Amino acid sequence: MLIIGERINSSRKRIDEAVRNRDRETIAGEARSQAEAGAHFLDVNCGTLETAREPDALEWLVKVVQDAVDLPLCIDSANPDALAAGLAVHQGEPIINSISGESDRFKRVLSLAKHYNAGLVALCLDERGIPKGRNNAVEVASRLVDSLLDAGIAVDRIYLDPLVRSVATSPEAVLDTLALIESMRGKYAGLHFVSGLSNVSFGLPQRRHLNRAYVVMSIVSGLDSVIMDPLDSVMQSLIFAAEALVNRDRFCLNYIKAYNKGKLI
Repeated sequence: MLIIGERINSSRKRIDEAVRNRDRETIAGEARSQAEAGAHFLDVNCGTLETAREPDALEWLVKVVQDAVDLPLCIDSANPDALAAGLAVHQGEPIINSISGESDRFKRVLSLAKHYNAGLVALCLDERGIPKGRNNAVEVASRLVDSLLDAGIAVDRIYLDPLVRSVATSPEAVLDTLALIESMRGKYAGLHFVSGLSNVSFGLPQRRHLNRAYVVMSIVSGLDSVIMDPLDSVMQSLIFAAEALVNRDRFCLNYIKAYNKGKLI
C-alpha cells in the first residue's frame, strides 16, 4: 500500500498559521513525524491562502518539507499556477493532486505532468460534477483514463480517485465506489487506485471506525494507495492485515516485519 501522508494541509488551523507565518519548525516537525510513521509520499496543500499568495506559499512549503525529509511529495492544489510553482522546486518524481475530466484544468495540469514526469491523481469528475450511479462513474472514469493514456501518460502513473461520498447522505456510496474500482481494475491493468478516507464518514460520529472499515473493504476491491494520517496506528495495522489476507503480502512478510518493528497494535 502506498501511504500518502495528509497532515500538511492548511485546512488544519495549525498548518494554515504555520504557512502564513513561515514557521519552518512546525512544518518540518509534521513532515518528520509522518516519515517516521511510514509514509511513502507527503501531500502538501496550502489552498486556504488567497489565490495570489498560494504559488509562493506552495513553493516555500515544498522546499521546507523536502529539507526536512527525504521523501517525494504529492503536490496538492486546485490552482495550476500554484502547482507549477511547487513542481519547479520539487526534488525527485512527484505526484500531482489532481487532474479531472474538466477540460480547462485537464489541459494545464496535463502539461505540467508531462514536463515534470509526475504521477497524477485522476479524480472521477467532469464538468457535470461527481457522477451518480455505477454506470455513469465507469463512463466518466474510463473517458478520463483513456484521455490520459492517449496523451502519453503511462497507466502506472495514474492514480484514479473514485471520490467516495459520505454514507450519511449517499447510503450506496461505498458499494458504488467498490464496484467502480473493480470495473476499472478489470479494464486497465496497472492502473492505481487512491482514496482519501475521511469523506466516507463526513457528518457522522466516531468517524475513525467508518474510515478504517472502508479502507479494509477497498483493499479487497483493489485500492493500492491511500491519502491518510500515517500516525493512525490502528489504520496502519488494519492495512497490513488486509493486504496479507488478500495475498498482496506473500507469506505475510510485511505483516511480520511490521510486528517486529512494533507497528501492529
